Amino acid sequence: MANNEESRGLKSLFDWFANRRKSGSTSLERQEREIADGLWHKCSECGVLTYTKDLRANQMVCVECGHHNRVDSDERIRQLIDNNTWKPLDEHLRPVDPLQFRDRKPYSDRLQEMQQKTGLSDAVKTGLGQINGLPVALGVMDFRFIGASMGSVVGEKLTRLIEQATQRRYPVIIVCTSGGARMQEGMLSLMQMAKISAALQRHRDARLLYVPVLTNPTTGGVTASFAMLGDIIIAEPKATIGFAGRRVIEQTLREKLPEDFQTAEDLLKHGFVDDIIPRTQLKNTLAQLIALHQPVLTPPSVVLWETMSLSSTVAE
Repeated sequence: MANNEESRGLKSLFDWFANRRKSGSTSLERQEREIADGLWHKCSECGVLTYTKDLRANQMVCVECGHHNRVDSDERIRQLIDNNTWKPLDEHLRPVDPLQFRDRKPYSDRLQEMQQKTGLSDAVKTGLGQINGLPVALGVMDFRFIGASMGSVVGEKLTRLIEQATQRRYPVIIVCTSGGARMQEGMLSLMQMAKISAALQRHRDARLLYVPVLTNPTTGGVTASFAMLGDIIIAEPKATIGFAGRRVIEQTLREKLPEDFQTAEDLLKHGFVDDIIPRTQLKNTLAQLIALHQPVLTPPSVVLWETMSLSSTVAE
């Protein structure tokens, strides 16, 4: 009789602990869901929890350590372009699968998956707008779309953007982030390097400003082309910038690379970038650069006087 009572008591004690454990795990899951809902953000560098609204108000820069969190193209446009001035260009352009490429899945399926997941047609958004009231042509790459790899649509949209800017005599700003050329499009992807570079040369011949902004990461064919062809090259703090990956270089050289290798700070020290600008200061810095490099328009009276002088010289 006593043994039965003891066994029932022991069983109820186990049930009590089990219920406590179950309720504790439920509360933990509830807490995790609350954090996952986007109310708070944990910094990947210092681990500090920040209220998401405060983080967005600081342009996704950690208020504790200054870590620059990755932002998408829509957020970047909101940070840089004045309200109600953004006019997107060439949104109808969409990538195709000319090589019928297949790795773990068909390239066409990968494209469709990325378009549904991100709401983007490809890895760059282009358009015209204003920065502190000054007109500008802006391209913003988005790392969410296949690592912002440069395919035919990326090259075509950036080329058209630059040509529009040359025609309108606007400065060009391209916010760069990329894992490099898009291997699924083979040589067609590599040709975009030459196409964009040629458009930039025509833009430069017209004596117009081009500023690339290098963000984390900027690598591969993008670094080897338009990311490094700017009149003034700006980088975000601690951004990874390079061509080949760190591991590939270490395996090739068979030696350990410095910790700051391929960082924005190391490139600034060696003269590859002109300045490192925190994201919170980027818009005002770009506005100052644009204002200082406004194209000089020759007054009609000066043109008429020079024509008259030339005509009189010929007559003599």
